[in-house]
Amino acid sequence: MNKSKRPFTKSKRSFRRRLPPIQSGDRIDYRNMSLISRFISEQGKILSRWVNRVTLKQQRLITIAIKQARILSLLPFLNNQKQFER
Repeated sequence: MNKSKRPFTKSKRSFRRRLPPIQSGDRIDYRNMSLISRFISEQGKILSRWVNRVTLKQQRLITIAIKQARILSLLPFLNNQKQFER
C-alpha cells in the first residue's frame, strides 16, 4: 500500500487582509457622518460587529454615535425608500 503522508490537505489559498474600517486617526462621533453611514444597512439598521469587522469597543462607540445622530435628526430611524407595488 502506497499512502501519502497527508491525504487531506487544505488547498493553499492566498488571501489579502482586509483593511480595518476604522483607522487610528478616525474619531467615532455622531458628527462624523461619513464614518457612521458605513455601518448602517440600506434599511437603516445598525450592522453587526461580525459584518463590520470592528472590535467590541469600537462597535459600542459606533452604536452610541448612530443613536445620538438619530435623536438629533442627522440620521433617519428607518429608511423606507421602497415604493410599494400591488
